[in-house]
Amino acid sequence: MHSPRSAPPTPPAHTPAAAAARTGALLAVLSAVLLTLVALSWSPLMSFDRTVAEGLHGWAVTEPGLTGVSRVLTDWVWDPWTMRALLAAAVVWLWWLRERLLAVWVAVTSAVGTFVQQGLKSAVGRERPHWPDPVDSAHYAAFPSGHAMTAMVSWVLLLWLLRRHGAQGRLWHWTIVAAVVSVVGVGLTRLYLGVHWPSDVVGGWLLGACFAALSIAAYERAVLSRQH
Repeated sequence: MHSPRSAPPTPPAHTPAAAAARTGALLAVLSAVLLTLVALSWSPLMSFDRTVAEGLHGWAVTEPGLTGVSRVLTDWVWDPWTMRALLAAAVVWLWWLRERLLAVWVAVTSAVGTFVQQGLKSAVGRERPHWPDPVDSAHYAAFPSGHAMTAMVSWVLLLWLLRRHGAQGRLWHWTIVAAVVSVVGVGLTRLYLGVHWPSDVVGGWLLGACFAALSIAAYERAVLSRQH
């Protein structure tokens, strides 16, 4: 007698793909809620945004030194193109390691994330803060913050790549520090310089983390499917 053919093993629920998918789903819900509140101009949120923005702008006007440092950080150190350059370096590294699929996946994730960001800006069409004495300027619509979203997508992908390749110890810990400082820092500088509302920055963080998590989940799922 022939023994019945066993079914292919089912990936355990704690795989990277499952964890990333659950995280992405939660972030998608939070992003959708915030997007809806912004689109409907929910009065409590608008009031909160205005109060925080006015307070920070008043501070920026009276502290030109700190304002200058913030402009350098937001325009050069944490600029979206700087974040994309970091990912481009990672893509070249992956290509050199002959991990061609992963390299293309990261590059496409970054590019599509930019298109999603610009599409949402156009669809929501939220105006940026207007000041009689601005300390900085920015282009395009306000929601979501492109700086915040790009930084989040870039650093989540970079941390994922390092973890996949066995990063640990000081390298891993200092990379986490750099990621947190960059993501939080760029959001705060955008608010301090008066070019975004608080909900724009939070929206950028949520959407960026959501997009990166779902991309990671899809890649890990594809790898699992090929292995099983």
